[in-house]
Amino acid sequence: MPLGTVVVSDLALNLYYYFALHINSFQPYQFVNYAAFAAIIWFGTRFNHRSRFLYLLSGGIAGALLFYFLTNTAAWLFNPFHNPEYTKDLAGWIIALTKGTGGYPTTIQFFLNTLFSGGLFTGLFTGAMKIVDASESLKEKEAGATPVKDAEGEPASEEA
Repeated sequence: MPLGTVVVSDLALNLYYYFALHINSFQPYQFVNYAAFAAIIWFGTRFNHRSRFLYLLSGGIAGALLFYFLTNTAAWLFNPFHNPEYTKDLAGWIIALTKGTGGYPTTIQFFLNTLFSGGLFTGLFTGAMKIVDASESLKEKEAGATPVKDAEGEPASEEA
């Protein structure tokens, strides 16, 4: 569903730009973005509610790294805006991964923001999952607990 939402909104925006502003905004490298999102979604299905917090957090970091490398490498390879910095050599690729295009925040800054927001979201989401799991198991224990009875069948008192 998240990937479908991104694709539909991209299509709607591209149609708007094409018909209203006469700009062909669709770029083939968008397929790399969709592939990166699909890979992250697939990667996320490898986890479940019983996964440890550090395992989930490291998965979020790995997803952010994967997205960062795939999308910045695609921007360097396709160079849709014809940036002169993106020469087709190792130096151009490193610029795409670190500095990015002049006049904009660096790609490292975008990566750090993604990493921070992904870590925050992962922490909040997994924390909420763990709290819900703990409260459900507590309710199950309370519902399944039978009171201790004395010899006459009355609930036992705590006096001993």
